[in-house]
Amino acid sequence: MLLLLGAGPQTARAGLLQPLLDLLRPRLETHLTQSCTSLVSEATEGLGQGFSTLAKQPCRSLAKPVSACLIREAGRTGRELGVLTELLRGRIGDDSEVVIQRCVTSLIGLPTTELNPGLLQTLLERLRR
Repeated sequence: MLLLLGAGPQTARAGLLQPLLDLLRPRLETHLTQSCTSLVSEATEGLGQGFSTLAKQPCRSLAKPVSACLIREAGRTGRELGVLTELLRGRIGDDSEVVIQRCVTSLIGLPTTELNPGLLQTLLERLRR
């Protein structure tokens, strides 16, 4: 019985910051689009500017489901406040790392245990710049 009573407030708190995160979604999508096009520019350096221009629309299209996943997973993991704080500070912290890992595995269809930690670490380091 005590376990049930203890779970109530935790469950009630989950999702309370969802509307605020939804308001920040356009800002998040813009940041994701810029990061994506920047990564494409770095990867295609020396091949001409055409690639980064061509990548802008696909990056924008990718940013929508990714931002939705990040917001959804922040709520599911109960890390909304931490993610919100990190987002407002413009940095990737522990809470964001957990949410990003869950989204990466979800979006590419892998169980969380199969994601290469080195690959995730490289991705997070690039996002921190």
